Amino acid sequence: MLSYEERRNWHVVPKERYPKALIFHDGRLAFRPTPAFSLAFFMWLPFGLFLSIFRFTFGIALPFNVSAPILAFSGTRTTLSKPQSPLSLVPNNKENQKGMLYVCNHRTLLDPLYIAYVLDKPLSAVTYSLSRFNELVSPIRTIRLTRDRERDRETMGKLLSLGNLVVCPEGTTCREPFLLRFSPLFAELTDDIVSVAVDVKVSMFYGTTASGHKCLDPFFHFMNPNPTYFIKFLDKLQQSQTCEGGKSRIEVANFVQREIGNALGFACTSLTRKDKYLILAGNEGVNGGSCNNCQ
Repeated sequence: MLSYEERRNWHVVPKERYPKALIFHDGRLAFRPTPAFSLAFFMWLPFGLFLSIFRFTFGIALPFNVSAPILAFSGTRTTLSKPQSPLSLVPNNKENQKGMLYVCNHRTLLDPLYIAYVLDKPLSAVTYSLSRFNELVSPIRTIRLTRDRERDRETMGKLLSLGNLVVCPEGTTCREPFLLRFSPLFAELTDDIVSVAVDVKVSMFYGTTASGHKCLDPFFHFMNPNPTYFIKFLDKLQQSQTCEGGKSRIEVANFVQREIGNALGFACTSLTRKDKYLILAGNEGVNGGSCNNCQ
């Protein structure tokens, strides 16, 4: 057993000194459970539960221009950055007009909602694993993908023909300043692609989980005293950087990943959704695994 003197000399090692980069971790607490923070946690918990239900209810029940001031008054924060040219967010004027494809990194379940709210325009979102509860209460249209490439491509193409679409090609969330490998499927759908860099700051609870109940993710996010979303719209991809301009779908996906990584100051990795769930949950993150709890 370690002596008191040895334990007293323990200190927190900063992340930059870890033997390996910390990319994947699970659990809901976003703070070190020291005595002082633990006391603050238990004092905050009753009010946080009420505040979370209040924010969640008003967030999904009211239009954004009405709910935004209420949510801001309750302590939520949203920082938005758009390109200087408004044409950067407008599809090319072509026959067989399709909607705009918004491609973002994935921080929480709420990413598509925040993008829809700040754009103030209707859009659809595709997802791999969304709890039935969150699917039912979502204020925007959400469509499940099957992981069958041809079927998913057809589904996303139909949604684009009906309007704007947001996709998160990482396929899962990542808490740390890293981007997982982007699935290249989105690159085949259209050349009207806008990259969206998203980041989230929380102080008490993580609004994501690999092994817990996903239906509780929004509630944990809103239980934070001041949850903050950062959303940055980048310029629409030039035609020379799309499949129509001669790039392969993998080249387009890697380019978008780098652009978002540079905008956020995040490091790009080749890790995938499967890697995350094998490490954290012992499954591949497919239907029937713990990632789909509450369905």
